[in-house]
Amino acid sequence: MEEVSNIGRRRMLATTGGVVALAGLGSMARANAAGTAAAADAKPLPPYTDWKDADSVIVHSANTIETKRTAFGSGVVTPSDRLFVRNNLTPPSADIMKDPDGWKMEVSGVKKPRSFTVAELKTLGLNAVPMVLQCSGNGRAWFPHKPSGTQWTVGAAGCVIFTGVPVQAVLDAVGGMEDGMVYMTSTGGEEIPAGIDPTTVMVERSVPLSAIKDAILAWELNGEQLPLAHGGPLRIIVPGYTGVNSVKYIKHLAFTKEQSPAKIQQTSYRFSPVGTPGGPQHDSIWEMPPKSWINYPSDPDQTVKAGQVQISGVAMGGMSAATKIEVSLNGGKDWQAAQFVGPDLGPYAWREFVLSAKLAPGTHELASRTANEAGQTQPEERAENNRGYVNNGWRDHMVKVTVA
Repeated sequence: MEEVSNIGRRRMLATTGGVVALAGLGSMARANAAGTAAAADAKPLPPYTDWKDADSVIVHSANTIETKRTAFGSGVVTPSDRLFVRNNLTPPSADIMKDPDGWKMEVSGVKKPRSFTVAELKTLGLNAVPMVLQCSGNGRAWFPHKPSGTQWTVGAAGCVIFTGVPVQAVLDAVGGMEDGMVYMTSTGGEEIPAGIDPTTVMVERSVPLSAIKDAILAWELNGEQLPLAHGGPLRIIVPGYTGVNSVKYIKHLAFTKEQSPAKIQQTSYRFSPVGTPGGPQHDSIWEMPPKSWINYPSDPDQTVKAGQVQISGVAMGGMSAATKIEVSLNGGKDWQAAQFVGPDLGPYAWREFVLSAKLAPGTHELASRTANEAGQTQPEERAENNRGYVNNGWRDHMVKVTVA
């Protein structure tokens, strides 16, 4: 049986050891240049996301859309029309949204296997989960070895509220799982082209059974029908885990003894050394570490007026609540406590923070770092890995601002 502990990867993320390269101003310059190039090369929203606020997002491709750092606003909940989009495959036809309550999901690896329509799931229970939804590759743009994949900075994340039925309630309805199960495995409903081995492209992810505690099968996002772009009619939501584990268009929920044989589980989304392809011997990309960044001021083209400035941003704890936030005005040389503001929506949501500081004319390097209830502190440097996953280094996320 494969070891489900992710301690090794978490240790790497929580410390500052390992290879450190091209951080600080070099990282910020690359990100700023990428942002400028993206603006000049702006692409239109794909049809299934045409309801998004085009001025608040960067369209990288039809399946990858990033929230601009300046567009998060100062509320805890990210508006759905500004929320990032990341799909590993082309979404199913919009026809599946004509009758969302009729969507069917099979449940197996349980005492009484059966299928449920969304309408039937709605009779079993209800819970709303405020949480950070974040792509595993958020922050990839700052990795010096230029890993393949979308060059996200901070915008492949948002704090939203999913509503649906607890997975535990579904388990209770089918008599519980069979003995010996180790993983919860979710299969997406995207169409697989004929003649292709499904395991090479299908979206099927396995997570440890401990994730069941707060997991839900969601049909609403921020109080509205879950849209196709975000996994409607039905999506499994695994709070605290990176977004790929919250499988969209879920059509099969299985409790299994082994992890999925799909490529996306076995070799993709693995924490492997730079230059080494991922494999089952490497930790799977599951839990999120603590992370924070400053959203205002952050625009490199904006000159901030000298005087009292409200420096604000967001902080997330990952698998437990963010409990501490600090801000530096001089690139990490000195730190001072900032203040959490706004509602506390629970351990999986992010917190807005603010530091009121007097900024003199000149150039300032603004950074933030957070710590969570479990005692993990956001490290200075990213943990290097081949595909550029789970970057939570505060130095990469630092911003350089001009004050006049």
